[in-house]
Order: sequence, then C-alpha cells, then structure tokens
Amino acid sequence: MSENSSAKKSRLDRILDAIERAGNKLPDPITMFLGLAIIVTIISAICSAAGVSAVNPADGSTIEVFNLLSLDGIRYLWTNVITNFSGFAPLGMVLVAVIGSSVAEKSGFLVAVMVNFLGKAKGWIVTMVIMFLGINLNIAGDAGFIVLPPLAAILYMSIGRHPLLGMYTAFASVAAGFCANILLGLSDALAYGFTEQAAQMIDPNYQQSIAINWYFLIVSCVLLTIVGTILVEKVLLHRFPVSKEELAKYDFDEDNSNITPIQKKGIAAAGLSVLIYAAVVVFMCLPIFGGRAILADENGSITSGASPFSKGIVFTVTLFLMIPGIVYGVVIGKYKNDKDVWADISQGFAEMGNYVFMCFFIAIFTNFFSVSKLGTVLAIKGANLLSTIGFTGIPLLLGLIVLSCIVNIFIGSASAKWAILAPVFIPMMMLMGFDPAITQVVYRIGDSITNPLSPLFTYLPVILGFAHKYDEKVGLGTVIANMLPFSVTFAIAWILQVVIWVLLNLPLGPGGAIYL
Repeated sequence: MSENSSAKKSRLDRILDAIERAGNKLPDPITMFLGLAIIVTIISAICSAAGVSAVNPADGSTIEVFNLLSLDGIRYLWTNVITNFSGFAPLGMVLVAVIGSSVAEKSGFLVAVMVNFLGKAKGWIVTMVIMFLGINLNIAGDAGFIVLPPLAAILYMSIGRHPLLGMYTAFASVAAGFCANILLGLSDALAYGFTEQAAQMIDPNYQQSIAINWYFLIVSCVLLTIVGTILVEKVLLHRFPVSKEELAKYDFDEDNSNITPIQKKGIAAAGLSVLIYAAVVVFMCLPIFGGRAILADENGSITSGASPFSKGIVFTVTLFLMIPGIVYGVVIGKYKNDKDVWADISQGFAEMGNYVFMCFFIAIFTNFFSVSKLGTVLAIKGANLLSTIGFTGIPLLLGLIVLSCIVNIFIGSASAKWAILAPVFIPMMMLMGFDPAITQVVYRIGDSITNPLSPLFTYLPVILGFAHKYDEKVGLGTVIANMLPFSVTFAIAWILQVVIWVLLNLPLGPGGAIYL
C-alpha cells in the first residue's frame, strides 16, 4: 500500500514505496513465471553442456544438471504439462479450503463471531491474536497459508482497519514465523529425521527426540508475536488508511459491529455444531477400542506425515469452517435451501479464477526448476563454500542462517533443503563442538525468514489471489514491500535470541544443547 496519510513520509516509507514501485514494474506474475520457466530451460542446457554437477553429501552420488532442451528433456516437457498442473499441491488445497471459507465468510458467520468476541478489543490485541495464531499454525502444515489471511482481512475490517494490512500480517506471521511454535508439529518431526541421520555419521549412537528445539521455539513464538505486533502498530498501520466508504466498497457493513439477538442465536448454534464436529474428530484420533485410531498411521501415530489426520488437515479445517457457516446461515435466515449454500461456494470459486490460471504457469516453472536439478546443485555448492570459509562460533551460526535464507529462495521444500544441507553441516558443526540441535535451529530460522520474500515461494501467488479481492492493482512488488519489514524484524529478533542463547549456553529443548 503506497498511500500514506502523512504529509511527509519517513525514510522507511520511501524505501518501501520504492520497492513496491520497482516490484510492480515487473511483468504480470503469469508472464514472469512463464519467463522464468524459459530462463531455467536455457540455463539447464548451458550448465549441462558445461558439465556442472555436485556430489550429494547424503549418499555420495553425483548430481548433474538435466538439460531440458535435450531430446529427453523436450519429451518430458511435452508429456508432463497436464500432470504438472493437476499435481500442483497448493492448487488442490486452496480450492478445497475455499469451499469452507466461502460459506463461513459469505454466511456472515466469521464477521459475527469476530465482532462478538473481538469487536470491542483494542487494535493491538487483535493484531497480537493474528500474529500468535499465524506463528503457531505451522502445526497444521500449510493450512495456515490458506485459511488465516482471508480471515484476518475480515477481522481487521470488523475493527475499522484496512483488510490488506490484516491479510499481510497473517501471511507474514505464518510464512516468516514458520518454524516457531508452542506445540510440536510435523515440521519438527521432518527436520529431526534428517538431523539424527546426519549426526550418526559422527556419533552412531546419537539419538534424541523431535523436541530438541522446543524451549527455543516456545520463546521464539512469544518474541516474534511481540515484535511483530509492535511493527504493525507502530510502523505499518499508518501506511493503510481506510475510510468508511472504502469498507463499504469491500461489502463490509458498519452495522455488522452490532450483534443482533438472532445473530447471537446463530453463533450459539454454530458453536454447538463446532463442538460436535470436534468431538467426532477427536473420536477418530483416539484408539477407543484398543486398536489403531481411525485417523492414525500404521504405527498408531496421528501426527506423522503419513497419517490420515495429517494428510487430511486441510479437509478437516474446511469442514471446521463450513459446518458452523451453514448452521449460522440457516438460523439467521441467510440460507433458505441448499441452492443458497452452493451459490456462495460458487462465488468463492469465481473469485479465485485468476489464481487457478496463474497456478498453471507456476506449476510449469517449479517443475522445470526441480527436474533440472539446478536448485540442488546450487545448494550443495553453497554449503561447501560456507564450510571452507573458516568461520567459527557465533559467526559460523549466523553464516548458516544467511545460507539457509539464500537457498530458501531457490528451493521451496524445507525437507528437501535440510536433506541436502544436514549431511554437510551437522557433521561439520559436531566436529567443531556444536550439538546437532543448535545447527538444526539456525537452519530452520533461515528457512523461515525469507519465505514471504521469495517470488518462487509456492504460497506467494495465494496471497496475491486473496489480495486482488480488495485491490486488483496489488502486484508482487506490493506484497514483497509489505513483507520485507516483517522478515527484517524477525531476522533481527531471532539473531539476537540465538546470540543470547549461545552466550548463556541455555538448553534448546529436551536433549538439545548448544555444545556437545
């Protein structure tokens, strides 16, 4: 949002405005991703001809750049376009989530609930709630990227603020704060699996648990919530002025701030439906009859990546929004029959049409980049470079954060990056006296910080699609300019936390230390 209500803009405002203008001069995202796919194809041919390769530290195999312009490359590109699009994971998750969010929003349920519980709250409290929820939603995998930003936009409108600021706040908290959490989740399990395997290259008896970073991440969650809230309230809020006329343009009625008796009845009925639904989900997660839970994997775990519960988390959240939305709509008279419900869902899908089209080209680019192995080779060479620089102590830890930030721009998958980097850095750091837990946590910090800044981040187009509902002029420059303050603030806070933790030699979690 380049508009500023102040007569004289601060230096930060001028910098962010310049970034926004420059970013928005880039081609349309669709054109940009198509162009990137072409560039990757050409670079793959050049690197392949030059014999560019790298040795995978995990298994010692040689990884060569695949020439996408070779005969085999052309055959692959020609035959996998449809498969790439249909198999693009974020698209399916977003469209499923739209079913629930459309009903919850268009029935009026979300606004009513938020106004009822937070309508009288001060703005900073609402911001803090959004920040805290976003940072902790990584426990639900990628669902936070899809569900929270549009909800935060509605919540901000309910307190008279610009919806885009709420949306950006939510997206930044989920993306840049992805590794911090109060509870342990799937991301902790995925990271530790590679850490343990790499540590056993030096110490065959090394074995801890996924909680080795837990204490550090709990403090991170609180710290990032506080600094993120201060950033929004003291720095970014004035960049998003909004009038009652603008709120009306966004189909937000100021009368929504007053809850009527029938709305209270609808909220109560919807709340009861949520409790019943939650009870059903809990029942399916418990081994009630002494055997395996319905939503557990073959080993009885519901939190592993292979469990039906983890794989179906987006569907679980969709029903969590859809069921109370329908109940609320029926009680207040918004939904007279099934056609009214389907009409709202259809409208929700219609609003995502541009995003679906964009996903076609994003899927092509991300697949081309993955198949070419350019990202993998770059990551390995970057890791090898850092290992030969000669840093020690805190500078070495900060160097790993920087490398992780850079690699994150080119490889989106956190597990794929750590699978490449862990076999290099875990043994190297252990030989220098560092516990695997500190190496893992600094990697995860870097892996989170640049998430919202990378044009290649899978969910950046998602936020663009949501933002276009409120302002069709929003471009990549707008989003990145508003994400940059969050990334920089989180980076500073996290680096200070790491330095303090190392200097005081505090435990990172159960079984997780700074030094061996």
